[in-house]
Amino acid sequence: MINPTNAQNIQSMLSQIRSYQSEASQGINISPDVAGVSEGREASGFGNTIKTALEEVNAAQQTSKDLRTAYEQGDNVPLTDVVIGMQKSSLAFEATLQIRNKVLKAYEEIMNMPV
Repeated sequence: MINPTNAQNIQSMLSQIRSYQSEASQGINISPDVAGVSEGREASGFGNTIKTALEEVNAAQQTSKDLRTAYEQGDNVPLTDVVIGMQKSSLAFEATLQIRNKVLKAYEEIMNMPV
């Protein structure tokens, strides 16, 4: 364990924190204009990862809806495919909901931390 009263340890910890800050700030793309990203290239980051995941959940729900509608209209769609599609979309939505709840809880905990 690090002795917090030692000045050398404090300086070492501060330099380590600063290096982590610089690494983190280099990995975050706020907007293409601010980060200097060209228009043709998509920036990868936390926001784009979340957006992609939500689009995949939405696509699963749309596929499930389309399968259900086709089955209800009498098209040649097996019932097992309809049920599996509905379960996949339900599971994806529930997982997304749980992740959202965990992120909100973590955010609230961070906001309630004493400074």
